[in-house]
Amino acid sequence: MASSRRSGARRRSTAPRRSGARQSPRPLPVAGPGERIWVLDVPYGMQVDGATWHPAVKTHLYVGRNLPEHLRPYAPGPHTLGRFIENNLNPGAPTPSPEPSGDLEPRRIQFEAADAIAERAAAGGRQFLLADEPGVGKTISAVLGATAVGSLRDASRVLVVADRPAAITIGHWCRTITALGDGGLEWVVITWDRLDKAKDHPWDVIIADEAHALRRTTTKRWKLWARISGHGKPHDKAPFVIATTATPGHTPLELPYLAPAYAQVLGEPMKEWTSATQPGAAFAAALERHGVGVEQGRYGATWTTDAARRAADLKLVRGWLEDERPPAMLHRAAPWGPVPISGMPVALTPAERTAYEAEWGEFCREMDIARRGRNVAKGRAALLRFRQKAGLIRVDSTVAWIAQQVDAERQVACSVEFVATAADPIVDRLRDSGIEVATIYGRDRFDPEAERLRFQTGQAKVCVFTTVASISLHAGETLADGLQASTEPRVGVFHQARFSGIAARQVTGRTHRDHQVSPWHIAYAEGTVEEQVGKVMVERIAAASDTVGSDTTGLTDVAQLLGADWLPSTTLTDDSA
Repeated sequence: MASSRRSGARRRSTAPRRSGARQSPRPLPVAGPGERIWVLDVPYGMQVDGATWHPAVKTHLYVGRNLPEHLRPYAPGPHTLGRFIENNLNPGAPTPSPEPSGDLEPRRIQFEAADAIAERAAAGGRQFLLADEPGVGKTISAVLGATAVGSLRDASRVLVVADRPAAITIGHWCRTITALGDGGLEWVVITWDRLDKAKDHPWDVIIADEAHALRRTTTKRWKLWARISGHGKPHDKAPFVIATTATPGHTPLELPYLAPAYAQVLGEPMKEWTSATQPGAAFAAALERHGVGVEQGRYGATWTTDAARRAADLKLVRGWLEDERPPAMLHRAAPWGPVPISGMPVALTPAERTAYEAEWGEFCREMDIARRGRNVAKGRAALLRFRQKAGLIRVDSTVAWIAQQVDAERQVACSVEFVATAADPIVDRLRDSGIEVATIYGRDRFDPEAERLRFQTGQAKVCVFTTVASISLHAGETLADGLQASTEPRVGVFHQARFSGIAARQVTGRTHRDHQVSPWHIAYAEGTVEEQVGKVMVERIAAASDTVGSDTTGLTDVAQLLGADWLPSTTLTDDSA
């Protein structure tokens, strides 16, 4: 009987292999004489006559001499992934890049940054950290620097990895490259969630925009990045990487993307700093070996809580790059000063306070149950629900404050974290009161760039958004086609206090930039735990701008206030980066 069962099991396991034989992949279309293969950026779920999806390149194609009129709106623009794929499908006949438009005039400070990048590359460096404050001009500096490095190294191809939302960031980078000129290089701009599209191509220079998106080494994003940026290659064989971010990380342990630079300046091979199987553990071990206060916590390596040791660590890791000759990093503070930020207490009505206290009591009960059972998932869910419900209770107050600011002839940037319990009700109430609102949230719900321009041109006096970086909402910005953003002063409000100092610092940089001083306020319910959390975040947001890590004491304080100090730190700091 046992033999019969085993025999039957073998028969059952082999049947699918016989019936599921792998089919040969469909061959790519072939262009005839005078024809070309055209790539089309057709939105997901849309069908367009004449555009055929091809799984081999995972995009829509059309073959013909010319692109029909109805398909031209879907043609990829210069420096995009679609244009890159199209040029590869038509070897020997690439679409010419546009001539420099001259729409941008770099400032001296940006030329200085480009020179510093080029000097590091000329000295044999493999990575440069450009950590200027928001609004100083990292995008232009990076493009100029990459062009200079390309010339020095006889490069041919540059990859730019930009932050989301793609509808805004890709266009922004492509327009900047076009305005400054491509320097004879092939540029490809993608977002972090499209790294898989770049993994099979060699790159000479890579710009990692908002590089703090690489803080986590347990993600698919990290594995792709390590492959693309050459973590397995010797220092002199890897692509040159320009990492740009105004907020590198909360702690030195969140800087694994700087491992190539650290290894090189300390005279060590990459294998001493990273590992294919445990990159985070390898990085922590390397930091500890060189004197950083690394301790083992419940969820892995943590940074020391000793204040004096922390200060020494920050000076140490910053010095590794800053004291190198030529320097491997550059950090310039914004000449218009730090962002003015303050708390905005909200006096709850009796009904609102009753509802708030009920939600707080329910949260404490759920968190206590989760803690006693060491149920991390339940603890996360309880924290999320409380923040959503507490924010929903304060919606009317936020709307009233925004309306008052609009009456005072200011434009308001409103940062929210949740859509259904914050963004949607705030937008609905503002529109019901007759106020135009631009909306940058919800995947595929709105055109982010069109909405941004509605705010920038003054058509919409308020912008409600969830994104934390890579959009510009400051006054007086030079827009496309010679337009200029409205000059009304900007003021910002956090409807909920962001626990991540990096995320909060990035958000304030959307309006407080390019010599435009923009105050920000953190809204919270007066006399509640929100008030205590808000006060902590007001004090600590500035620390997130430290070039190589920030004081995380405030994060510990927030976790203790919420009874969440037993949860992994990423529960509070995860901003989807």
